[in-house]
Amino acid sequence: MTEGWWRAVPGGVTVRVKAQPKARRPGIDGTAPGLDGPRLRLAVTAAAADGRANRAVCATLAEALGLAASAVTLLQGATSREKLLRVAGDPASLAPKLKDMA
Repeated sequence: MTEGWWRAVPGGVTVRVKAQPKARRPGIDGTAPGLDGPRLRLAVTAAAADGRANRAVCATLAEALGLAASAVTLLQGATSREKLLRVAGDPASLAPKLKDMA
């Protein structure tokens, strides 16, 4: 199971995200090109200081998927706009929700 910007892994999925900190309106805005392929475009109002934007990115994705914030963790990209997130859960149940986000 893969959609270009996400893929199934044991116990969940990984999602490649392009974050936009300090946005006027938070939320998911389709996909964006990245250095290694497409990414989910995710805007947050938090500034990229002290990890606030990273926490907001994880929380926004978790909310969009109907999960607890603790289900989404940052794997790569703590200081970059391009991030790799891991979402814990059943890949088969997460796949339809992720497909609807693009």
